[in-house]
Amino acid sequence: MKRPISVLVPQDNEIDATPTYLFDYASLYREDARLAGASWFRDARYGLGIHFGLYSLLGRGERVLCEGGLKESEYRALTDLFTCARFDALELVEFAIASGMRYIRFTARGEDGFSLFNTSRSSFNSAASKARRDLLGELASACEYHGIGLCVQYSLGTDMNHEQGPRPGRDLTVADLERYREFVYGQLEELLTQYGSLAAICLEGADQVGSHALAEHFESENVIRYIHHIQPQVLVSLGQGLVGSEDFLCCGEDAPAEDAPELERGWIHRNTGKTLEYRLSMGGKAWGYHVESAGKHLREDGVWSQLAKVCKADGNLLVGTALMPDGSLDYEDVTTLVDVGKRIEDNGFPR
Repeated sequence: MKRPISVLVPQDNEIDATPTYLFDYASLYREDARLAGASWFRDARYGLGIHFGLYSLLGRGERVLCEGGLKESEYRALTDLFTCARFDALELVEFAIASGMRYIRFTARGEDGFSLFNTSRSSFNSAASKARRDLLGELASACEYHGIGLCVQYSLGTDMNHEQGPRPGRDLTVADLERYREFVYGQLEELLTQYGSLAAICLEGADQVGSHALAEHFESENVIRYIHHIQPQVLVSLGQGLVGSEDFLCCGEDAPAEDAPELERGWIHRNTGKTLEYRLSMGGKAWGYHVESAGKHLREDGVWSQLAKVCKADGNLLVGTALMPDGSLDYEDVTTLVDVGKRIEDNGFPR
């Protein structure tokens, strides 16, 4: 179902199509949508990464299929068990707000190739699973209602489902890459035209595509231009930077050293004017739900310490939480992050 961009009607009765998360930047948005998005993102500082998928049912992290030891047919059969019984988009957004966060990043399609939205490009998706739900659509509506920026994470460099998709140990031909690129463009069009105004699209694993000798055939620059053409305010990242024209860059808990391998450091030290988003996993062991992490999640002081480090570096912090197999929040993370949110409310962001 298509969701129109929210509109507000100013006093002069002129319709303003400013996305709800950019209401405070409405004047700038009318002049330069991309600059408004970039300004908002720099000011946002703190976001929630939500990790959920078929892998959650296994409790071994999000890379369980990539790491082997499981047949693809066995993994696909998990769709019959994927009910998302306690996935509540409104609860997720309100939790992010209570935690002092200003945007949400949601994995629309992970390395396993499973899409958490209603896509016509593949039957391997949540709407065709036991759940029969468009999880991204539900979250988009909740974010729009509350004025929270929605960033979509999309695995570009690894796809364990697509016949021509890149994966560990697979050598891609030009024809393979062209067919996969057509598939990617099709899904990006769906994301950009059916889910209202997005704040960002984060193309994960782009460095893996870039490591192929056929990287030029993927035309990453054109992917960025395509996204901007449909929604000019959307910020695009390709990990730590692959081509240099990304709107922001990403890293782990620490930025890579200047003498790190090129694919590891990307453009981080060359595009110093762009916001750098640091990432922190509450579970530590993996981004997706992992049973061995139970009781070992980060506590308030650990999150606050990382937030202070990132604020000092003038970056953003994305804190990742793994939803439980039924789609509910992990109580360990709820307690910790709401306490961090209270600390932000009382004292502001650390200086």
